[in-house]
Amino acid sequence: MTTLHDFTADTLAGQEQPLSLYDGKVALVVNTASKCGFTPQFEGLETLWRRFGSEGLVVLGFPCNQFNSQDPGDAAQIGEFCQANYGVSFPMFDKIEVNGDGAHPLYQWLRKQKGGLLGSRIKWNFTKFLVGRDGQVIKRYGPTTKPADIASDIEAALAAPA
Repeated sequence: MTTLHDFTADTLAGQEQPLSLYDGKVALVVNTASKCGFTPQFEGLETLWRRFGSEGLVVLGFPCNQFNSQDPGDAAQIGEFCQANYGVSFPMFDKIEVNGDGAHPLYQWLRKQKGGLLGSRIKWNFTKFLVGRDGQVIKRYGPTTKPADIASDIEAALAAPA
């Protein structure tokens, strides 16, 4: 059975990182963008990370430029923007594609696990996937779902037996 922990992704620093590093943690996986109307959600994502990180939550940000070119910068620019404007300290990865033939394998898998309004396609930036400690997708949230509105689901996932 495939889980979140079977994938790797490149960090903003360009280093390949196995997502097995997050085995046993609850993960909130988000495709992000720096120039989107939903970009202020970075603040809420950081709040969740700081609130629940010590209990086993990790927020994983995946910049994507597929929606109206709303994340055109390179890895250094993305990292600087997120830190300077929103104090982002959760793990951010290098820019990926989330739809189409070039979609990152992680997102191909996530989309198959939980479809959305457009079938399995990602609708827009800041689509979120809550993943349990076992690496299986629990729930998918649309871009308009604010990070604070996911807190009770995160608490339930953290309280669930591993």
